[in-house]
Amino acid sequence: MNIKNYIRDNQSRFLEELFSLIRISSVSSHTSHQPDIQQCAERWKHLLEEAGVDYAEILPTTGNPIVFASKMIDPELPTIMVYGHYDVMPAEPLELWTSPPFEPEIRDEKIYARGADDDKGQSFMHAKAFEYLVKTNQLKSNVKFLLEGEEEIGSPSLEEFCSANTEKLKCDTILVSDTSMLSASTPSITTGLRGLAYWEIEVTAANRDLHSGIFGGAVANPILELTKILAQLKDEEGHIAIPHFYDDVEDVSEKERELIARIPFSEEEYKANLGIKQVFGEVGYSTIERTGIRPALDICGIWGGYTGEGSKTVLPSKAFAKLSARLVPHQKYEKIAKLVEKHILQIAPEYIDVKVRQLHGAESYVCPIESDAYRAAEKAYEKVFGIRPLPVRRGGSIGVVPVFEQILEVKPVLMGFGLESDAIHSPNENFPLDLFEKGIETIVEFYAQYSKIR
Repeated sequence: MNIKNYIRDNQSRFLEELFSLIRISSVSSHTSHQPDIQQCAERWKHLLEEAGVDYAEILPTTGNPIVFASKMIDPELPTIMVYGHYDVMPAEPLELWTSPPFEPEIRDEKIYARGADDDKGQSFMHAKAFEYLVKTNQLKSNVKFLLEGEEEIGSPSLEEFCSANTEKLKCDTILVSDTSMLSASTPSITTGLRGLAYWEIEVTAANRDLHSGIFGGAVANPILELTKILAQLKDEEGHIAIPHFYDDVEDVSEKERELIARIPFSEEEYKANLGIKQVFGEVGYSTIERTGIRPALDICGIWGGYTGEGSKTVLPSKAFAKLSARLVPHQKYEKIAKLVEKHILQIAPEYIDVKVRQLHGAESYVCPIESDAYRAAEKAYEKVFGIRPLPVRRGGSIGVVPVFEQILEVKPVLMGFGLESDAIHSPNENFPLDLFEKGIETIVEFYAQYSKIR
């Protein structure tokens, strides 16, 4: 039985198994969801056992547990490790969802739910590809699965876990499906990820909330002062105005920029998909360059004061913001974290108190396109999609990827099948059914090609 027929015959079961994962609200950023985290890990363990692994276990970490499973058929054969994460982003704002975020629904040939793409749907494709290879006796590699529950909060426990379990995690290549493609008709393989630095800023004026009529005009407003600080972090041309921020940014050659310019991209479709009038970013660079080879700095959240129904004439004591930077190769997030904190404290006026807390960070990553695993992935995409995939650097960060490179000394291959229109991290996250099925086919083909190349 070929993989297309296997998917067709088992489609209902595949979807119900995936839905059983999605229905578990495994939100890692909220401590109230700890029981859901544990339940999701246990469900993954069960599904991997049913798929055909030799054994599966749930391993404790200093944070959320890790699901580890393996099938070792021959120590002389190469070992492929599949990485994924079972935690998801919060679903809020709930009122913007067309259907409940943890009740998966199929509409317009897409699965709508939190985690449908990121990363339950994409990780699940690997489990089903593996299941097919086992049941049809076509598996020619050892396979390990590593599924974590902290990716959406920066994988704080994974580096320590990897360092303590190098032998258990020993492998020849690592597959990660937690990225996107250019389009369904133009497949791509992610060859680079930007790094990440993340901060929370707290501004305090008075020692308590104040009556705006009695104190307004005599005491600093922390919300106003915070917005002044934030407004100084970028200039009108989209350039980050923090001294030495660009010191380690690589100047991409004109040759590489010419190759980037050849990537199929419609700015009009991009704007229409996002519902924006115009793109905006660093002057002198295209949209693809801005999200792939250039760093970025963004305010991810801001709050303070009264935001409830009606009015409350209050001068707030505190205001807060969350700030993130996406970093390119050679930029170290710890260095950038200190630069940003130093700059914010320097430009803050003396009549307010400012605290800057670094929350988490991740290094950037570049995948070599000449490796055996990359070439196998390239051939697999070409066979399934009918066109050679383009190597593309993407803007997102996956903190564990450079960790794998540093600790396990293995370069992961980023075989993503999502689309930008999948709305990951947003209301109405979705995953096209055809890409879900093509993803399984492509992963199966990867195993075949990898065995030939190795």
